[in-house]
Amino acid sequence: MGAKEEQKRAENEQPRVNPLTESQFLAWKRQKDADTSAKKAEAARKRAEDIAAGTVQMNGRELFLHEPWVFDNSQY
Repeated sequence: MGAKEEQKRAENEQPRVNPLTESQFLAWKRQKDADTSAKKAEAARKRAEDIAAGTVQMNGRELFLHEPWVFDNSQY
């Protein structure tokens, strides 16, 4: 092996570092948080539509919020 080949091999083995500023990180983090909250809001909206349509079964909390009369023990 020649010196040039060895130098190329050494360059390939070294990790390439892209410096990231704090402002770039915060912008990325805000974008990621916004995307996550939008996805959660869309999932909650779809779940509410499905519950209203009766296509999915409600869990206990949703049943308590939408039909509280089921949990009324004053009749007993």
